[in-house]
Amino acid sequence: MLDELDTQLLAYKTCNDEKKKRMFHIQIVENAMQLVKKIACNVAVQSGIPNEDLIQVGSIGLIKAIEFFDTNKNTKFKTYATYFIRGEIKHYLRDKASIIKAPRELQELVFKISNAVKQLKENGYDEPTEQQIAELAGINENKIHEVMEIELCKTTLSLDQAISSVEDDDLTLIDKIPSGDYQEFLNSYENRIMLTQAIEKLPADLKEIIELSYYHDLNQREISEIVHISQMQVSRRLKKALNKMYEIIQSKEDI
Repeated sequence: MLDELDTQLLAYKTCNDEKKKRMFHIQIVENAMQLVKKIACNVAVQSGIPNEDLIQVGSIGLIKAIEFFDTNKNTKFKTYATYFIRGEIKHYLRDKASIIKAPRELQELVFKISNAVKQLKENGYDEPTEQQIAELAGINENKIHEVMEIELCKTTLSLDQAISSVEDDDLTLIDKIPSGDYQEFLNSYENRIMLTQAIEKLPADLKEIIELSYYHDLNQREISEIVHISQMQVSRRLKKALNKMYEIIQSKEDI
């Protein structure tokens, strides 16, 4: 059973009349703004960033979700949009991380949670759940989730961080950058064009994983829920996509 938003998305995606299409788009944005405000408000309380700023940033994520949403997949738009809205806000907060001053209460909660996670891992829990952390730290489970979300927003991506570890040695982002000078690579307009064209040459399923991971800042768990495959399959596809892109760039086929 489709809800109102899903019905509007379907009408928007299948409409060929540009005037009606714009009207559908406006309606979707208006109806989904409450979701944006809810997410932005939850983050604003903990981050210290003005709620209005986060609403604006979250709205960008909403618009991206509208354009990227595939009505043929068995996914509710609200669920799908939530990932994009949060992802856009997380990206914004990472850029702002250097000027965000965490409240004392948040710092104390982070300390308690970190200690609880450390103890659980020492006791054999490789991936402690929020419930286990909450019980050990004596903190409400909902509070655990909020704090972990905020801390994730403030975490920057390391070039040495593993992006895949399935069946093979850990694959890091820097392993796949075809340049000895990373800064030169980032600043190279030609290389950016090359990457874009390499992504366009990927099979549809691999291209989707790359776009969700790097363009929309989603983690493997979030991607798995959107495309309805396991996290292991997401990891394999991501690794396969990066290898394929590297081969395309190296061979310079039609690039």
